[in-house]
Amino acid sequence: MLYLTSDNFPIFVPFGVIGFYRYLWYCIRLAACFAYRPIPLPENPTYIAEEDVTIIVPTIDAGEEFKDAARSWLVGKPKEILIITEEKMLGPLQELANAVDPERIRVLTVPFANKRLQMSHGIKNTTTDLIVFADDDAIWPPTLLPYVLACFEDQKVGGVGTSQRVQPVGEKMTVWEVLAAFRLTIRNIEISCSTHIDGGLPCLSGRTAAYRTIILKDPEFLHGFTHDYWLGKYQLNSGDDKFLTRWMVSHGWSTYVQCCKEAELLSTMKPNWRFLKQVLRWTRNTWRSDMRSLFTERFIWTAHPYVAYTMVDKLFNPFTLLAGPCLVAYLVYKSTISTDNGGYHLPWWNILASYLVWLLATRTAKLLPHLWYRPQDIVYVPAFIVFGYYFAIMKLYALCTLHETGWGTRTGIGDIAAATAAMDKQDTNRGSFGADDNETVNNNNSGGLRDLDEKLTSSSSGNTKTNFDNGYIPPTMQRYPLPTGSGSGTNDTATSNGSGSRSRNGSNASGSGSGLGGGGIVRREPNGRRMDIINESYLMR
Repeated sequence: MLYLTSDNFPIFVPFGVIGFYRYLWYCIRLAACFAYRPIPLPENPTYIAEEDVTIIVPTIDAGEEFKDAARSWLVGKPKEILIITEEKMLGPLQELANAVDPERIRVLTVPFANKRLQMSHGIKNTTTDLIVFADDDAIWPPTLLPYVLACFEDQKVGGVGTSQRVQPVGEKMTVWEVLAAFRLTIRNIEISCSTHIDGGLPCLSGRTAAYRTIILKDPEFLHGFTHDYWLGKYQLNSGDDKFLTRWMVSHGWSTYVQCCKEAELLSTMKPNWRFLKQVLRWTRNTWRSDMRSLFTERFIWTAHPYVAYTMVDKLFNPFTLLAGPCLVAYLVYKSTISTDNGGYHLPWWNILASYLVWLLATRTAKLLPHLWYRPQDIVYVPAFIVFGYYFAIMKLYALCTLHETGWGTRTGIGDIAAATAAMDKQDTNRGSFGADDNETVNNNNSGGLRDLDEKLTSSSSGNTKTNFDNGYIPPTMQRYPLPTGSGSGTNDTATSNGSGSRSRNGSNASGSGSGLGGGGIVRREPNGRRMDIINESYLMR
């Protein structure tokens, strides 16, 4: 190749700089990945799964694989699992729930299939401090939930993600599943790297992610989440995990990802060409979300500058990737011309062979973390190279079709606007933000968003375990004044001026507020630790 460059050296300089730059940053990513450490389990945890965790699973077509997934979730002993589906699927999903654990799994419905509306309905029916969203085929290791909860010991953490691995649909992985596994390996490296460098990440994957309930019950969030439009006119259904991640950044919450075997979930991928439709949907969501983060919201630049850099890098990635074969094609053409007419000395096959060897060597090196555990997948490296160039072209196509907001691989998804309108009407008729049909709302307040579903704040502890000993006030609280009032006892009954009443079994306690919520801020000592408890009905207002 040095002999070739002697013909026209300047043309190779920019491409050499691009190659050096990209692989230098890849080495930096690897170094950061090796330096990354997951958060260990606390000796005296603040959060206990059977008291503080609700798992929400939006689905419309769960099959037998749901049983295996649900059993893996129940090993962590969550308080409750909420399956949210459309009304016509209530029967089949109720049968699946009854076959696993009818006491801890509830099936709720929305008028039409729409993932964001299903998730918001689950949020409104949650009564615990933490929410974990999960896909209906995500299989957890027994230690996943404790490791996720460990991250919430930090008061500033609002969302937590995990690493992932592909679970084959059949006995053997198809080429499509191997390609997905390659992508997940690279993703695990990238998210652990960005978490270590600046504490951020591009996306808390929706396959499994945990959030503080007080963040998601904010009426502002619920409305924005279910009324999200691209360019003001294309309503979005997918991309929910991107929206959640951006909300964490724009509202001052930290995120963390547990990249370790103890918290690594298994997830199935499409075992056929439909995997490409999944990738197309993800790519469109990435374009929309990254451009919003970089150019519209712009919080990412100061909160997580490294993540902002990776987003900018992704914008140019398809162009730099396609520049390689374009240059090779030009060189091959020049090599077919005699040197007397301005051609190059090296034969065309030498250039092509050198390029292919370079591709195989560098892509294999990039996939070594995956090949270390599955060396048999090395035969799929050429397919990964071809897919890489196809993906670059797909990214450009996705950029030109961002107005396409359909799901692509999910059947039964109808008109998004109609589904949202039906859900809004249902919420209005119930007089609250989605009160369950079996609940009676007792609220003497009148006035819009304050008429929240009492069930959301009273069926469990009615409180959140947030420690303010160090003077830290969560961003959600900073928008609201502290209540005037007091609380005592074991928080059994709370009454406020104008916000109704509620009661729970056990001892009694009372508190008075300023019309926004009862109980104010009270103290208790779970496991011997003093914690500040904030009345959740207040936090939502």
